[in-house]
Order: sequence, then C-alpha cells, then structure tokens
Amino acid sequence: MAIKRREFLTFLGGISGAMLFDVMPRDRTSRFSLPFLEANEAMAAPVSGLSFKPVKGTMPLFTDAIASAKQIEAYRNFEVVDDLVVPEGFTYEVIAAWGDRVGDSRFGYNNDYLSLVETGANEGYLTVNFEYISSIPWEESYSQVIGKSLPFKEVADELRTLGSKDINAWALVDANPLKDKIKAIAKEALIDLGIGVISVKRNPDGRWERTYSQADRRITGISGLEDGRYLKSTGPAVDIFRKSEGLGYTDKLGDRIIGTFSNCAGGTTPWGTVFSAEENFQNFVPEPVMADGTSLDPSKKKFSKDDGELNGAGNPFGLAGNKYGWMVEVDPANPNDYGTKHTWLGRFRHEAVGIRAEADKPLVFYSGCDRRGGHLYKFVSKGLVKNVADKGNSKLLESGMLYSAKFNTDGTGKWIALKPNTAVNPDQPEIHVGKMIPLPQRPEGGVFKATKSEEISEFEARFKTLGDLYVGSDREKQGAILIDAHFAANAVGATCTARPEDTKVAPDGSLFVTYTSGSPSGEDGSPDLRIFKGNDGKAFEYGWIMRLNEQDNQPEAMTFKWSMIATGGEPADGGLGFANPDNLAIDNGGNLWMVTDMSTDKYNLAIPSRVDASGKPVSQSNLRGLFGNSSIWYLPTSGADLGKAFLFGFGPMECETTGPWFTPDQKTLFLSVQHPGEAKGIRKDMAFESRQFAIKTTDGREFMQTRKVPLGSNWPSRQPNEPPKSAVVAIRKISNFA
Repeated sequence: MAIKRREFLTFLGGISGAMLFDVMPRDRTSRFSLPFLEANEAMAAPVSGLSFKPVKGTMPLFTDAIASAKQIEAYRNFEVVDDLVVPEGFTYEVIAAWGDRVGDSRFGYNNDYLSLVETGANEGYLTVNFEYISSIPWEESYSQVIGKSLPFKEVADELRTLGSKDINAWALVDANPLKDKIKAIAKEALIDLGIGVISVKRNPDGRWERTYSQADRRITGISGLEDGRYLKSTGPAVDIFRKSEGLGYTDKLGDRIIGTFSNCAGGTTPWGTVFSAEENFQNFVPEPVMADGTSLDPSKKKFSKDDGELNGAGNPFGLAGNKYGWMVEVDPANPNDYGTKHTWLGRFRHEAVGIRAEADKPLVFYSGCDRRGGHLYKFVSKGLVKNVADKGNSKLLESGMLYSAKFNTDGTGKWIALKPNTAVNPDQPEIHVGKMIPLPQRPEGGVFKATKSEEISEFEARFKTLGDLYVGSDREKQGAILIDAHFAANAVGATCTARPEDTKVAPDGSLFVTYTSGSPSGEDGSPDLRIFKGNDGKAFEYGWIMRLNEQDNQPEAMTFKWSMIATGGEPADGGLGFANPDNLAIDNGGNLWMVTDMSTDKYNLAIPSRVDASGKPVSQSNLRGLFGNSSIWYLPTSGADLGKAFLFGFGPMECETTGPWFTPDQKTLFLSVQHPGEAKGIRKDMAFESRQFAIKTTDGREFMQTRKVPLGSNWPSRQPNEPPKSAVVAIRKISNFA
C-alpha cells in the first residue's frame, strides 16, 4: 500500500522538532536543525531542505529526480561496492571492530544496537550489543583476527564420522576429548556475544576515538561461568529460577544467570542506563518450557556447526533455556554492573524497547517479538515515575503487568494482560497467513501447532484461563507465564504480527513500530492476514512502519488506535523503494531515519526474469535481490518532501546496517555494520561477477540491468584478501557539496 500524504500528516502530528525518550536528557531550548548542519549553514541539497545529496540506489526512485524517460539509461548498469557508501561530502571512521581489546576481553561479533551515554561534552560511553555468530566468516577469519586457533575441522570430522550434524555435548562424559573441543568452540563463540561498553571522545577535528577507561568492559555469553560475574534478575520469574527441582531442567544456580547472548536491538533510558534485547536465543538454548516454567533439557537444543550459523552453543555448558530471552539493563557508567534481567518485561525474542517515562505517570516499556507471528508487548509499572532522570526508576520494573496487543481491522486495538486469570481465547488458525498457530502443550510441556478450528475448540474446553496452563503458587504461575510469554499471548488471542523489529516512542507519546516481513514460517507461525497484508490481500514480504496512539495519550491506557504509515516495496508497485525496515532513529528535526535488514541470501540475488522456470511469478522474497545491499534511509516529516524516502547510504557486502544513533548536536551518526561477507566470507583477489536484474522504472516499464557484484567482503580494511569484520562507525559531514 502506498503512503498517503494525509495519513503521514496525521502520523507526524506533534513530533516535529521534538526529542525521543530513547535518549539521554538534553537541552530542550537549543535550536533544532537537521543532522550534520552547523547552526548557520545553508541547506545545499538538490532537493528541498535535505542536508545531503541522496546516493544512487539499485533501482529508480521517485526521489531520484530522474525523469521516467531517462531512468532506463541511468540504471542499465550498476556497480555494487564493498564499502559503507555515504553521500558526497560525508565520511566515516571505524571506532571499534571485532577482536579489538575491550577491558579484559575483546570487541565482540555482529555488533547491533548501540547508544552513546554522555559523561561530558564530546565524550561518553558507547554501549554495544553483539548478536550472533556468522559461521562462515567467523571460522574463516577467527585465527587471523583473534590470534589463536580452534578445532573447527576436528569437530566437523568427528561429527561426520558419527553420522550427525549435531550432538548433545552436555551428555558426553568430561573425559571425552570431543566434549573439550566442542566446549572450546562454544566458549569462544559465547565470548564474542553479549554487551560491550567502550569509552569514547571527540577530537577538535570532529573525529571520535576510544579512550580506554576503567569502565570499559564486556558482558559475554559466559559471564559468571568462570569469573563470578553472574547477571542478576528481578520479578516473578526469579521464583522459577530458584527452583532446585521442577517438571523440567534446572541449573541449580538459583537467581544467578550465566551470561547474555543474542543481543540484538535495545533502548536507552532518560536516567542513563541501557537495555539490551535478547532476541534469537532459541538458536542457543531450548525455547519452550514446562508448565511450571522450568526449562526443557539441554539435549533439546544440540550443538551444531554448519555453513550458516553456529547453533546450540549453550548445550555444552548445560545452560537453562528459561534464563534467556529477556531484556538486560546495564549502567555503562558503573564498571561493576554486569547486567540485570527484568522478568516483568517478559521472555520472548526481544528486538527492541521503546521507553515512555513521564513524571507522575507509570513507567511504560514497549517491545516486539521478532519472529513471524510475534506479538507487540507493553509493560506498565505499578509505581509512578517521579523524576525521569532518577536512576531509581529502574526499581519500577520490579512490579507491574505485562500486556500484549490485540489489533482490530478498524484501526483500534486493546492490551491484554498476561496474568493467571486472563481468559484463554486463541485466534483461529485460518486467519493467519500460514494457517497455523503454536500453543502451549499440556501436560507434556512445550508447544503444539494448531492447524484446525477443532483443535482450538478442544484447547478452550480444557483450559479456561492462563492459570490453567501453568502450575504452582499464584506468583509462580505469573513467573511461568512471563517465561512462556509468546505462547501465553497466543493462548489469550493477542494478534500475531509481521516480525515487529524496532519500537520507538516519540515525545508526543506516539509509538512507531517497524514490521519487517509479513511472510509465514512453518515453525514459528505467521501474521494475522486481516491486519498485515499487501494491496492484493495476500502476504506481503517488504514490511511496514506503524504508528500507535494510546487512548487519550495516557501511557497506562488499555486501548489504542493504529495505522500503517509507510510501506516497503518497489516504487512502481506503490512502495517507497526499501525492503524489510528494521531500526529507526528520530533526529532533532523530528525526521525518521531507518535501516533495512534483508535475509543475507537475498542481497543482490540475480533476477534475470520476473517469471521462474515453471512459469510462475518470482516470489516477493526472491525479488528482494533487486534492492541490493542493506540500506539507510531518511524520511522527512514536514515540508514538500513529506511522505517520501531518500537513500542516505548502503552497507558493505552481505551486511546488515543497524543501531543508528545521533549525537546530541546531530553532527555524528553512529552506526553498526554487522556480518559483512556473511555468505561468501573473505573476498578473494577482489573477485566479482556480473548479474542480470529485471528492473522496473517508477512507472512500471521493465528493463534489464547488468550489475557488478563483489564476491565476499574485505570490509572494513578494504584491502585484498583481508577478513571481513563487524564494526561500529561514526559518520560525519566533512564538506559542503556542489
């Protein structure tokens, strides 16, 4: 669906010129300006009031200012470069990359969300997430980058001898040499995940550099295992963690938690703490739980090493699955803080957090579950905020209620409490794209896939309330519900959505949510097709941005209104030119900045024809090859360009650009560049190939583009045959452009 100017105006009401809550407090009296501009600098862009000249993308856009008749010639040839491409007059510096020293450890792998918490003018702490392991470039480059070797080949050979791609390493006797080799690989992988804090300052020439303070530290996937740096926990699920015996597996560590991993997006509070979202934890430990909230046995997520990702890294250490999938709070300024998991915020595949903190109001946290069919959640504290800058506000997260969103087709919705007395009322499988919904399985534990209305009727007949699905005291049931939040939300009829990624709260209280993809998954489920659909009423791959407004703009409201205000896809088909929106940022002018995240195997996937060998149209998923590399976009929120999307940049080969964060003066945009070379690994001898793409002009005329595509990556060194490394960069303007 194409964005309508009237809808965008409604969406923007009240945010222009204001600030996010997802930032540190700033001087609200300063002059607002677009990013990268001096206060007295004239706008010098070729279109409207842009502070940059948009880069040329892989396909014609309405914002190109290229007439339709000239688009075919302009786009007949395109060269993809293995670099972070930014507009003319801009540059970037690498602040930290995989393997760099951080405290007594190293800068981790696949850096994602980041934020700058200031400690003074032009200095502060960068807190950075490290999400997962990309097996191909990690294994290929590990020895060269880290300076030691790991037994990758030996483990692969032994697994091949055993005739298996995975193994329950936890069950191997300690004297088994294979167990030691697997633990060595898993340990190093988990060290490369988690959270990092690095101190930085800006020099007079505008460059940012590290200062290596005593607060610099790593919180890894094995923190606590050997060093005693356990993570803490709060809320009802702690009662489950403290069980020494249960229906399932317990690690006997009580409320102490070993490490954090799958750290994807996050949020920063007005009181200076940072929240890190544990997302795809199911790749490391078992996700489903028993009726008492205890974990499935570690054998349910075996260690495996394939050509895509390293999975089951928690298995060799017997990590308890119910302790992962939370929001982790860290105070970057406190060198002794190694993180707290607040269980009232729920356990699911957290992507981000939107924070709404207002004096004399409850504290509200929003978060999305980034899975196909995942839900949108809201936590409302029992107590009230007094001073938004008070670090004591973190205590408000220890008591309250978690809700999940129910969307109606008329643009309204409500919040459903995830508590024991909430009625069981799951949606029917047929309203979902994939005609399936996963529900808690009782008494066996885990989940089952409901595909028929009869299964829903039987489920409702057996279980009247959420409390009937869980066992224990009232508080233990509440803890188990929070641990099993996604499947509990399915059980009460919360709307299954289209992979909610970022959640950003604007100063007027509006919530903005990026939905990355409306396609189904046979394992996880799929979105409600009545809400998340394309113009043809079918599943829509390219994604949306949603605006949500609480009733009467009250953070604790139980009803809301929603609308889709931006849509991905090709311009010829009504899209804005991007695919799979991910993280958002809002600048001081109230404008939106967005990065995209396509599946790695789709970046620059050749599209020589829009019809496949069987004569059927190429799927939207495969058509994503048209969009090139991961991209960075600017969406003005006022003026003549309202409702348009301008291309600010591209990432290197096979990477995801993520975690955009502006400095208070808007002169620097920090950005994470994650997993360059994820599919092809190291680019050898500057290799490339030519591929064909059936492109459309903005008015729908098809033509063939020849695209030069590098094979693998050497970023950020950009030197031949050098390993690709994830890194955090600082983008800044260095000159005016003609």
